[in-house]
Amino acid sequence: MGRLDGKVALVSGAAQGIGRAVAELFAEEGAVVHAGDVKPVAPARNIEPLTLDVTRPEDWAKAVDTILARHGRLDILVNNAGIVRAYEQMLETDLEAWNAVVAVNLTGSFLGIKAVLPAMRAAGRGSIVNFSSIWGSVGVAGAAAYNAAKGGVRNMTKNAAVTYAGENIRVNSVHPGLIRTPLVVAQSDEMNAGIIAKTSMGRMGTPLEVARGCLFLASDEASFITGAELVIDGGYLAQ
Repeated sequence: MGRLDGKVALVSGAAQGIGRAVAELFAEEGAVVHAGDVKPVAPARNIEPLTLDVTRPEDWAKAVDTILARHGRLDILVNNAGIVRAYEQMLETDLEAWNAVVAVNLTGSFLGIKAVLPAMRAAGRGSIVNFSSIWGSVGVAGAAAYNAAKGGVRNMTKNAAVTYAGENIRVNSVHPGLIRTPLVVAQSDEMNAGIIAKTSMGRMGTPLEVARGCLFLASDEASFITGAELVIDGGYLAQ
């Protein structure tokens, strides 16, 4: 307990799933968490809801302004918000679906980084955790837009890491495998079974298991870690 005492965090996509688990764990560890989402966010001790559409720069600006007005600091950003619109191969993916997935998963993370950087640079410290995926590291048949967006998050993270390391701002990515979230549960049983069959540990992960990885990267325990990829996938990519 207390690994984030005195810290102020902003978590996107925090209404459910991994984002909610991150918000709750950070709050348990002493942070004041501003939990942003386009869906309603349930308030809790040390969790303050925010309306946040990650594709809208004005939403990011308002969120950061609100946090700074209340607390005078912003120490941690977790860019968790993400969507999957289609599982088609590239030839079958229409432009509207492609743009929507890239807007949330990649551009949304870019906008979040831009929004928090001025406050972090002024403070001379900060930790940013971006959500990529196992599909940001390897290809998968289908989900072309998601594959491309998460690959973009992976390298964008490294770009930000090397750019701002000298200002004590750390930027890392997490790469979950199959995690039991509402998005995954909504997928076909056949699809999920196929991924589990290729996962060394033979099961889905839980949102809390991913949140624990985010906690480490966000905390001062990871003070010499930037530009890293934390894979949380039960051994899927190890094969």
